[in-house]
Formats: sequence, C-alpha cells, structure tokens
Amino acid sequence: MDLPDLLLLVESAKYLVSQIEKHPDYQALDYQPDLTVGDAQTALSYLKYELEDNQQSLVLTESSD
Repeated sequence: MDLPDLLLLVESAKYLVSQIEKHPDYQALDYQPDLTVGDAQTALSYLKYELEDNQQSLVLTESSD
C-alpha cells in the first residue's frame, strides 16, 4: 500500500484545521476546549518544520556522499 508523503499530509491537515476554524457551524459552538484550534495549527507547524529540516539534512548528507 502506497502511503502519501507525510509533508503533504501535514500541509493538508493544516488547511483542514484552518477551514474548520472558519466554518460558521464551528464558530457558532460554545466550545472552549483545553487545547484550541490554534494549538493544533502550532503543533502541525512544528511538525512541518521538523519534516522539512529532516528532508534538508537528508539531501545534504546524500550530496556529500
């Protein structure tokens, strides 16, 4: 089974979370969780940064071989 690229999945998740936050049904909720949509976006941003950093390290390692 071929899995999609993890970076693509993270970027897709970031987009979906932003759409959830903008959705009128979500905004109409009286919902105040301990962790917010902003927290989810931040976590995904950190994950994206780590993935990009690891990919850059791999490219540098492969090019020096």
